[in-house]
Amino acid sequence: MRFKLLSVPACAATLALACLGTAHAAGPFAPAAGKPGSTAISKDSPAIVQWATGWQDYQPGPNVDAQWKTPEKALGKAQGTSTDIVVLGDAGRITLTFDGAIYNGAGADFAVFENSFNDTFLELGFVEVSSNGVDFFRFPSYSFTPAPVGGFGSIDPTNIDGLAGKYRQGFGTPFDLDSLAGKAGLDVDNVRYVRIVDVVGRGQEFDNYPAQYGGPHPIYDPYPTTGSGGFDLDAVGVIHFAPVPEPETWALMGAGLLAMGALQRRRRRAA
Repeated sequence: MRFKLLSVPACAATLALACLGTAHAAGPFAPAAGKPGSTAISKDSPAIVQWATGWQDYQPGPNVDAQWKTPEKALGKAQGTSTDIVVLGDAGRITLTFDGAIYNGAGADFAVFENSFNDTFLELGFVEVSSNGVDFFRFPSYSFTPAPVGGFGSIDPTNIDGLAGKYRQGFGTPFDLDSLAGKAGLDVDNVRYVRIVDVVGRGQEFDNYPAQYGGPHPIYDPYPTTGSGGFDLDAVGVIHFAPVPEPETWALMGAGLLAMGALQRRRRRAA
């Protein structure tokens, strides 16, 4: 995701407070899936070329029943259902891995899929990435939701950006590694880990809106929820992906390099 104020170009340029003043009616960010200007990516999009193949560091928070604590359900293609998920719970987290690397291409590089049943009951998550599995870097996020929404409350998707869970089930929230380019310790062309961290949503976590324009803002999403509380992860799909070569490929490459070296040595001796 580009983390720009997508539907109000002037606001994108100036971050004017006037844009925040009208956020309760319609925010400046991309709208729900299927609407003009939406950045939602369908689970069936041909742009997705790879899905997560492994997981680690699943640490569910409170308010998660045992039936939802199956991290393997976050692997493979997004199902777009309400049940084929792993639930993070309040402030819970999980890290997904891949048989290769995500790299920084043109536009969105990967997408995170949640299981919201409609366009406004949105449970949100921070997204972090790492090249080495130790140093993680969080995408910037913005939340213009003006007040707590309650356990069954609604969020206007045009009020949020840079948070997973912006779109209903079957549609992923895109993330663009350009947003993290230049971070020391992160190789945006060799991202091996994607971590999702639940946003509890009661206003104790904050976005990255600049202080000079009135930020940061508290982040709200439905709270409290129980049983399957917090972010419900369906899958992570990759758009720009470099697979790890098979062992046979490495062997062939090695043999080719040895042959080239031997040929060059013979040529030098002949000369």
